Amino acid sequence: MIDEIGTQLGILTPQEALALARQRTLDLVEVAPNADPPVCRIMDFGKYQYQMEKKAREARKNQKNIVIKEIKFRPNTDDHDYEFKKNNLLRFLEDGDKVKATVQFRGREITHKERGFQLLNKLLQEIATQALVEFRPRMEGNALTAILAPKK
Repeated sequence: MIDEIGTQLGILTPQEALALARQRTLDLVEVAPNADPPVCRIMDFGKYQYQMEKKAREARKNQKNIVIKEIKFRPNTDDHDYEFKKNNLLRFLEDGDKVKATVQFRGREITHKERGFQLLNKLLQEIATQALVEFRPRMEGNALTAILAPKK
C-alpha cells in the first residue's frame, strides 16, 4: 500500500485500504496486480487519467507520420516522362517520404513483364545513392511495385 505522497504504508487488508482512501477522499487504485501481494496506491484517479492522457497527447504530437507517395510508370514510359517522374521521386525522398514505384500493366502489356522489371531495375540503379530499397520489385496483381525509403 502506497499513499498519495509516495510513502509505503505496508501490507493492509482491502477493507482497511478502502477505509483509508475514503477517509482522505481519494481513490484506491491497483498499480501492480501481478505483484505478490498486489500493490495499491491512494490517489485522485481522475487527475491520474488526465495526466496519462496529457502524456499520450504529447507523445502523439512529437510523432512523425510516415507518408507513402506513389509514382506510377507504364511499361512503355518514354525517356522524358521517366526522367520527370524520377526527379519527382527524388524530391519526395528528400522531403523524407517513402515512395512506392509502380509499373502498371494494362491489357496485353502483362505479357511483357520483363519490360517492367527492366524499368524498375534501371530506376533502382540510378537512385541507389539517394534511396534504400525496402521491398524489391514484385508483382501485385497487374502491377509491379517496389517501395523505397530515404537514406538517413
